[in-house]
Amino acid sequence: MSHVETGQLESVRLRVIERLAALKESQVRTKIFGNNLAELVSALHVEIAQDLKDALGTVSDPAFASVLSKAIETCGRLDRTLALLFAERQRQWHKNGDYVQALLSEFNETLAGLSNTLIEKDLFERQSQVLEKIILSHENVSQWKVFVQEILIEFHAIFPFNFFYIAFAEEHNFSLYLYYLGNYTESIKQTARDTLAKQMIASLKLPFDALIDIEEFVVKQDSMSDHIEDIHLVTVAVPEHTPKLAGLLGVAYASQETLTPQEESIVRSILSVMVMVVGSSKALSRTMEELEYYSMHDPLTGLYNRRYFNNMLEYEVGRSTRHNHEFSILLLDLDDFKDVNDSYGHPAGDEVLILVGEIMRSHTRKGDVATRIGGDEFAIVLTETGREGAEAAAATIGRALRERICPALDGRHFHLTVSIGCATFPHDGESEADLLAGADLALYHVKDLGKDGVSSVAALGEKQLQANRTTRGYAEDLRDALREDRIIPYYQPIFNVRSGEVFAFETLARLIEPSGKTISAGVFVETIEKYGMGRELDRAIISKALQAKREKMTSEQITTKIFINLSAQEIQGRGILGYAEELCTQLQIPPKCIVFEILERDAIGDMTNMRKFLTKLREKGFAFALDDFGSGYNSFHYLRELHFEYVKIDGAFVRNILNSKVDYALVQNLSRLCQDIGILTVAEFVENQEIFDALKGMGINYAQGFHLGMPMREMHNEPSLGLGG
Repeated sequence: MSHVETGQLESVRLRVIERLAALKESQVRTKIFGNNLAELVSALHVEIAQDLKDALGTVSDPAFASVLSKAIETCGRLDRTLALLFAERQRQWHKNGDYVQALLSEFNETLAGLSNTLIEKDLFERQSQVLEKIILSHENVSQWKVFVQEILIEFHAIFPFNFFYIAFAEEHNFSLYLYYLGNYTESIKQTARDTLAKQMIASLKLPFDALIDIEEFVVKQDSMSDHIEDIHLVTVAVPEHTPKLAGLLGVAYASQETLTPQEESIVRSILSVMVMVVGSSKALSRTMEELEYYSMHDPLTGLYNRRYFNNMLEYEVGRSTRHNHEFSILLLDLDDFKDVNDSYGHPAGDEVLILVGEIMRSHTRKGDVATRIGGDEFAIVLTETGREGAEAAAATIGRALRERICPALDGRHFHLTVSIGCATFPHDGESEADLLAGADLALYHVKDLGKDGVSSVAALGEKQLQANRTTRGYAEDLRDALREDRIIPYYQPIFNVRSGEVFAFETLARLIEPSGKTISAGVFVETIEKYGMGRELDRAIISKALQAKREKMTSEQITTKIFINLSAQEIQGRGILGYAEELCTQLQIPPKCIVFEILERDAIGDMTNMRKFLTKLREKGFAFALDDFGSGYNSFHYLRELHFEYVKIDGAFVRNILNSKVDYALVQNLSRLCQDIGILTVAEFVENQEIFDALKGMGINYAQGFHLGMPMREMHNEPSLGLGG
């Protein structure tokens, strides 16, 4: 429509100019005619005046002579009047001529300006039509090469051109993407590759001998062209102040159409936008590819990650079921990997993990899936592989890792070993969960046997397998119970042996099944330790026990203490003491009412952290009890090294003091030893009055057991009568 408007303006301009020119011509003709007429009248007056003068010289009659004189004078006045008249007319002619000339020039300039305005409007509209097609989306970014072609089709429809170039600086060379807007012969394509590529390289100031990879696209399939005229190149580079966008150097527009300065300006502006669009699209595409890669791969080793392993395991179960195939999985756990990090540093540990990834890749077949599922744990899916093949592959990987020497950062070296568990579908499980559980059990079987080996589910005895599966089932039950708040505390009273009064309550965890049945947490002890669930359990029990203590503080003496068991992991400083301190502050419970206890075997297993733990515990005002005292092989050593407020004598000794002189002597001497060094004693498993009386005679401070008080849902003071007080 703008082209039509421009043509109409030109037609109007020509018509008006023609009419103004005709008017100007008429004025000129009138001026010439007037000048000729003035000259004729003037000449005629001169002749008449001369004739009158001649006649005056021959007249003798005074009256007639007077008439002639007046006639001559009148002719003179008439000449002067005509001269003024023609002079004014001449001035008007000049004025009108200048006005018409100025009007003609002004109109011509106005029409020319209006025409240019319409041309610019047309160019801007064409520019907008191109730009409005440039919309970034996930699909356009991920398929940026196709996206560029879609833009070029719109670009070509509005600003026709022959070729389009995009230049990138890749890692070791340059890449040129060449788009053909038409169906050209091979000779023309070769010209475009060579001549125009050189021009673009020169305009982008690239090395003339740079290695260039060219990728070509035919955007439009027009009629075959076997020749083209001179091609004009319009190149736009990435601005110097702008970081290169994913290596983009610039783009070029090549056309045999001659562009006006306005058109070239618009084309350059579009190319500038395309520089940003193409560079951003490729950069985003690269980022999305990296995100997609790392959504399935471990960033350190380059192996697949747990998510991909789970997906492939599910897929392989379905595929093998349909085709009646076997397949196996291997679970690998590096032996004592924590020692590597602790001894040589985490950089050395990372190098080891990378090495494991390389060995796994080099010792698995194409089609197998090697993954790192977390920390120092790895897994492999061996497609169409039975038990014997899986065990052989596992042995090969274990041997390859064992034979590799790992250099430490300080110039030393060390060796690594790996424990591997195998499970085979469908013999060891027909679901992902069963296969993983089986391989996990086989892995821990290797650990129990001393590490550095391979075991399959078949190597486990049925009784052991069932026991391990029961433990695994307990783990899921315990997780469900924690999530559904079905873990509750029971309270067993601890009595002062001398007074017979309740001194404290030991908090014991109980699990309430969905059916309502109550199960002792002792059933889950192995599960809690194996699957690292102590933290959640400890926090749940502490929270509920302190809430119960707060409720009883209004009716009981505030000095009644609560003994709370902690898992061994809490010695590592996992924040449980800070959590308990915060609860005590919120509930206004004095910390001295709380006694934390840990099993002896756990406490002596980490003496360094145990010292730190006890220091923090006492700083916060809590007390500590060592549970199952006497069961350790070196109890006297850590009594010297550590200080405890209470020790709870192992019930295995207490229950037999009436029948075993050895147990009696042990408990009696432990009691005397603790009295001498200022530690209070608590005897467990008091099952009858005779045991209680014997403990009282030994000087034991406190006692608990089923004879004295059963674990209860609430804290109730038991009567002191009948306890030998």
